[in-house]
Amino acid sequence: VQLVESGGGLVQAGGSLRLSCAASVFTFDDYAIGWFRQAPGKEREGVSSISGRDGSVYYADSVKGRFTISSDSAKNTLYLQMNSLKPEDTAVYYCAADRDSSYANTQIGRYDYWGQGTQVTVSS
Repeated sequence: VQLVESGGGLVQAGGSLRLSCAASVFTFDDYAIGWFRQAPGKEREGVSSISGRDGSVYYADSVKGRFTISSDSAKNTLYLQMNSLKPEDTAVYYCAADRDSSYANTQIGRYDYWGQGTQVTVSS
């Protein structure tokens, strides 16, 4: 199983970025897949998740109304549209897959497969 993120970069506050996560081997319909982030000196935190089984979606309070998660099963690709970016969104963003959960969640310990991460930097 391989997850490869892309789409990170440097953007000014208020700007937008779209992250992509391409998956190999498995199909999204069988997994819960999510986005996580880790800022320097901070613990990794859940950002958003979507379940391929029941279609449920979860967002952290800090990103609700600004970020949108979506997936394209035909392309086996997960997206995170990030709007109204803030400096505090600066972090390395990771996508991950949970093979056992039937619902969207960001419980880090449940995730089995992780990408290598993509850097998002928001300047003030």
